[in-house]
Amino acid sequence: MADAVIVVALLLTAASATVAVATRDPARQALVLSLLGLVLGALFTVLQAPDVGLSQLAVGSALTPLLIMLSVRKVKRRGKEGDR
Repeated sequence: MADAVIVVALLLTAASATVAVATRDPARQALVLSLLGLVLGALFTVLQAPDVGLSQLAVGSALTPLLIMLSVRKVKRRGKEGDR
């Protein structure tokens, strides 16, 4: 049973990482990256590393996508100011 859960978590990780790489829009990429962080946190928890899983949840699913979204927003805003 435990092996099946690990295999499912690994498949979800591979699928979400592939979608994150294949997505072209940076805003959508940040959202998929957040999903990848959640899946990785679950994978680490399944692999009996709950401390690493909690850290991954905080950083991978919250902070990193937030920083990407803020950066994309700032770049778009500067692009509009440059057009004036």
